[in-house]
Amino acid sequence: MLFVFEVFDLFLKVLLMAIIARALLSWFPISHNNPISKVIGQVTEPFLAPVRRLLPRTGAIDLSPMAVLFLIVALRAFVRAVLTS
Repeated sequence: MLFVFEVFDLFLKVLLMAIIARALLSWFPISHNNPISKVIGQVTEPFLAPVRRLLPRTGAIDLSPMAVLFLIVALRAFVRAVLTS
């Protein structure tokens, strides 16, 4: 059971870093055809798109990365608490 948690936790850490990288890359004029930008977009979009549809529109600011980051941190804390109790 611990191995499954560690693999899941590693997946969440990688996803967390990818979402942060995507948010940081959005601040710079980088082409969407850039290979790194493409990979990060393909990895994160399946998680951001559903949240983006649920959140109200805020103009040019996309709050879905912040919401998904919050959900990932909360999920990691919940799973850790369940396993340690």
